[in-house]
Amino acid sequence: MRVLVAMSGGVDSAVACALMAQQGHEVVGVTLHLADLSRVGLGVSRCCSLADVENARAVCHKLGVPHYVLDMEGEFRREVLEFFVETYLAGRTPSPCVRCNSRVKFGQLLEVAATLGADVVASGHYARVVVDEQGTPHLYRGRDREKDQSYFLFELESHQLAKVRFPLGEMTKGEVRELAASLGLPNAAKPDSQEVCFVPEGKRYVDVLRALAPERLPGAGEIVDTAGRTLGRHPGFVGFTVGQRRGLGVASGERLYVLQLDPKANRVVVGPGEALYKRQLEVGEVNWLVPPPPRLTAQVQVRSRHQPQRAELSVERDRVLVQFAEPVLAPAPGQAAVFYAGEEVLGGGFILRAWDEAPGA
Repeated sequence: MRVLVAMSGGVDSAVACALMAQQGHEVVGVTLHLADLSRVGLGVSRCCSLADVENARAVCHKLGVPHYVLDMEGEFRREVLEFFVETYLAGRTPSPCVRCNSRVKFGQLLEVAATLGADVVASGHYARVVVDEQGTPHLYRGRDREKDQSYFLFELESHQLAKVRFPLGEMTKGEVRELAASLGLPNAAKPDSQEVCFVPEGKRYVDVLRALAPERLPGAGEIVDTAGRTLGRHPGFVGFTVGQRRGLGVASGERLYVLQLDPKANRVVVGPGEALYKRQLEVGEVNWLVPPPPRLTAQVQVRSRHQPQRAELSVERDRVLVQFAEPVLAPAPGQAAVFYAGEEVLGGGFILRAWDEAPGA
């Protein structure tokens, strides 16, 4: 096959490229230029530095495959950065990596692959695609649970999964680094990126928001408790996240946590840690990878490193009501909630609201 390999400049995509070449495919390495936040007064984004491009180019040179850089800054701005800003301004916690994977890295890149005559797109994600006897692709966790990235891939649709390859799905991170070293890949020892790729080194989410939408950011407001009593002031609610404890600037005899962001009132609501635990979720923008029954039992994961918890799911058109068997810590509106049956991804969506009472109470 002709395979387009998405290459970030990191060791994972380098080994994915090497494995595709070893299998005898005609491989083309592609690096996506996604964001240049230096244009708005910030540093270069982690995903788009010249060093990353050169790392990817050096790997392709070592493997004897062509390498190209594709400008997708416009698509990334429209599909990811604008979504990132709007979600924060609405008082929600965005999941930009999910949107980037479905709309840009695979959504746009699969279209590019088709124009170039490529059969599939490969990447260095730690996930697996398994095709059943009827030819239907299914998404599974990567074997390395510490590096598993299936949570970020639930928005891919079946027709996209059919044209995607994850060569690292059966490998551990240690095995990937060992293979990179044995092949003499120039970035074999390159450290992993730990943050969202478009946030420049040393910057925070709020710095990106201030740079992208300075005229739209709310000003100072009140920090209140759950009874509405004013405890202090905040410089802008977008600088806070649900579950945050440090940096509240409020003196209290008990530990306080951010429970809710109220953009309409420009308030940050704080309270005790036990108030962060929720039993119920309403999930919208749901994408199913398998046809769901009206009710089912699944494991639900609400953060990338969250241990999935057993829950009952009630499917209502494009929304799902989730009732956990045990309360879950700090599920926040905007975050992805992904449904699993063992290792398989059934589907997922984005949290609209979370509460601890019985539905309708």
